[in-house]
Amino acid sequence: MDYVKSQKIIHWVMAFLIMLDLFIAQKFGGEMELWDRLESRVDHATVGLIVTFLFVLRLFLRYRHGAPSLPTSMPKWQMLAANLGHYGLYFLMGALIVTGIISASFASDPIIVFGSFDLAFANHSVEFFILVRTIHEFCTNAIIVLILIHILAAVYHHYIAKDDTTSKMLKFWTSKV
Repeated sequence: MDYVKSQKIIHWVMAFLIMLDLFIAQKFGGEMELWDRLESRVDHATVGLIVTFLFVLRLFLRYRHGAPSLPTSMPKWQMLAANLGHYGLYFLMGALIVTGIISASFASDPIIVFGSFDLAFANHSVEFFILVRTIHEFCTNAIIVLILIHILAAVYHHYIAKDDTTSKMLKFWTSKV
């Protein structure tokens, strides 16, 4: 079994958008003008909502089409690590989406996405906002670690183990729609 083409496309689009969103979010830690901070928050939230849509679609496609089996030559500990890593990535993506939407809804300044919808609709609560932002930031750091491990594992499988694990996500011309 191989991933269907739509799963591969969504994987790579999400990878690009998540990296872009992490880059946008890292700007928040630095000194910046208020207008730039508000604009960056809108960019971050907009990309986050697009990732949310793709994440739901990705879960649906994973449920519908499944995923290829891991190579039988893999040691059991690597199979366990691969499963934990993938479920960890899914969990953290979901947690980032939920905490991002909650923290945006309790933000003190408007966050207008797609030019018309204000995500900051709830009554602002500084304490609750800080709590949710702390969880969001923890999940951000955790997903960065898992992304790096994911990339290293892909490189390992492609260049060292020389199995077809990585190529299953790279080859678009050999899979179904």
